[in-house]
Amino acid sequence: MITELETKARQWMHDRGVTVNDIAELVYYLQSKYHENLAMDECIFNVERVMAKREVQNAILTGIQLDILAEQGKLEEPLQTILATDEGLYGIDEILALSIVNVYGSIGFTNYGYIDKQKPGILGLLNDKEASGKCHTFLDDIVGAIAAAASSRLAHRAAHTE
Repeated sequence: MITELETKARQWMHDRGVTVNDIAELVYYLQSKYHENLAMDECIFNVERVMAKREVQNAILTGIQLDILAEQGKLEEPLQTILATDEGLYGIDEILALSIVNVYGSIGFTNYGYIDKQKPGILGLLNDKEASGKCHTFLDDIVGAIAAAASSRLAHRAAHTE
């Protein structure tokens, strides 16, 4: 059963251009070489399970709200400029994302670090401020973290350790 909070988190992500399928493609990117015959349905299922967690929903809503406020110029300086430009040394966006990854153990941290550097698929689009005209300082890291957590969940289930 999908809660009101989960519905809101999913809607906000959709409104910002991110779908469950986009994230599932990242899971496939991370895990296909380790799981023979990995199906997209399995990736989608794991993304759905991660997104069902309240901690994840709270991170989604918090990060997206901060991105929107930065986009609208409604934050005080110097935070406004830091978020609007996605300053490299800020790091709080990654800390919020790591709260998602932490739910599924240490393998999620390595998956997150890898995908955050590679920026495949939707991550590359979210990271390109010129293309979207939007601020995704938090959302790109949140999406990467959900993919990393879903990948970790998939790995744990395959190893029968969850």
